[in-house]
Amino acid sequence: MKIIINKKESEIAKDTTLAELIRDNNMTMTGIAVAINGKVVRRGEWETTLLSDGMEITVISAVCGG
Repeated sequence: MKIIINKKESEIAKDTTLAELIRDNNMTMTGIAVAINGKVVRRGEWETTLLSDGMEITVISAVCGG
């Protein structure tokens, strides 16, 4: 299946969850927010949220600074 992660096309296996995608892409599970097709997905739903072909996923990292 093809999805878009932060505006970059990526190929994933069928039945991949959001949590698996984050782990497989070596992203930290803390300090990030994730939206699918413009809707924020709660962290408690990452393990059960199945991805499907054509989804647009946005991952935003918290940044400290001033």
